[in-house]
Amino acid sequence: MATRTIGIVVDGATGRLGTTQHLRALLAIRGEGGLPLAAGDRLVPEPVLLGRNPEKLAALAAQSGGLRWSTEREACLADPAVEIYFDANATGGRVARAMAAIAAGRHVYLEKPVAETLADALALARAARDAGVKNGVVQDKLFLPGLRKLRKLFESGFFGRVLSIRLDFGWWVFDGTLYPAQRPSWNYRKATGGGLILDMFAHWRYVFDRLLGPIAAVSCRHMTAQPERRDEAGQPYRVDVEDHAFAIFELEGGVLAQVASSWANRVRRDDLLQIQVDGTAGSAVCGLHHCHVQPLIATPRPFFDPERPQAMVFDEQWQKMPDLEPFRNSYRAGWELFLRHIAEDAPFPSPLIEGAKSVQLAEACYLSDRERRWVGLEPLVL
Repeated sequence: MATRTIGIVVDGATGRLGTTQHLRALLAIRGEGGLPLAAGDRLVPEPVLLGRNPEKLAALAAQSGGLRWSTEREACLADPAVEIYFDANATGGRVARAMAAIAAGRHVYLEKPVAETLADALALARAARDAGVKNGVVQDKLFLPGLRKLRKLFESGFFGRVLSIRLDFGWWVFDGTLYPAQRPSWNYRKATGGGLILDMFAHWRYVFDRLLGPIAAVSCRHMTAQPERRDEAGQPYRVDVEDHAFAIFELEGGVLAQVASSWANRVRRDDLLQIQVDGTAGSAVCGLHHCHVQPLIATPRPFFDPERPQAMVFDEQWQKMPDLEPFRNSYRAGWELFLRHIAEDAPFPSPLIEGAKSVQLAEACYLSDRERRWVGLEPLVL
């Protein structure tokens, strides 16, 4: 059994996603002696932390076991030990950063959204194809336990004929006045690639395409609920992107899905994300980790009485699906697939063209809101 190391530049390493999600996943693989490959070898990731703040980088590198770090992107891309460029930085500038990595012959793995416009997303995918480098976009939500359970229900035919879908997502993001905001200020500025639709509907595109049903058309409305906020330094600024969006997706085959997403609503449900699927034979409600079902045979007969409160406790009439499969960190699952794609040419389900589809949906939502009409999603080709 041989052990091979693979250098990975983690751009934006000190940010929330870079540190708490992706670096944690890579260090977990590294701490277990590497990723087992089909031939019996092990692939050990060697992250190189890239960012702008040397103090933060040095501290993170030290607490992560003495990793290498740098503030120089060109030097990192010129390092022959580096094979993969990963971008978890702000969306703004992502295309230019990834293009530089492709030009340097590095494989690229990107957080979503891969670009701010569909034209740029397609140009990025074509550049990677023409350069012959492997490429991908993060699709972490597909590996979460709740969504995997929901997928099992589809595969088993549990729903019968699907009638409708409802997706609710969001939480209250403080404006920075009373309490610090839980999202970075760049999320709220157009110049840095902010906006809820561009950010979150990237998830909804792959969740629907690979789990619930491909999206054929969209009707969308959005707004800015909190137009004034304070940044990380406590300075006030104007929000020039949406933080509140509502859409209806028409899926291939005609099923309608209601999609509500907000950074300005308070949660009164089981989880930050909740998806309900209603079918002729049964219904399911899933969150990030749990999933509850109600088959037709166990569906109650509610009644309305204007003189007395509803006696039924509807939440108690659903059955919780058991945890039959071991939990896997969703970011680590994506990294393992991409690393095997690099090391042994294993299939990888989310190349950059899939990231372009997410940007296509965002553009369609913006167009729908602007012109107040349904917008169709045409097939994308490289």
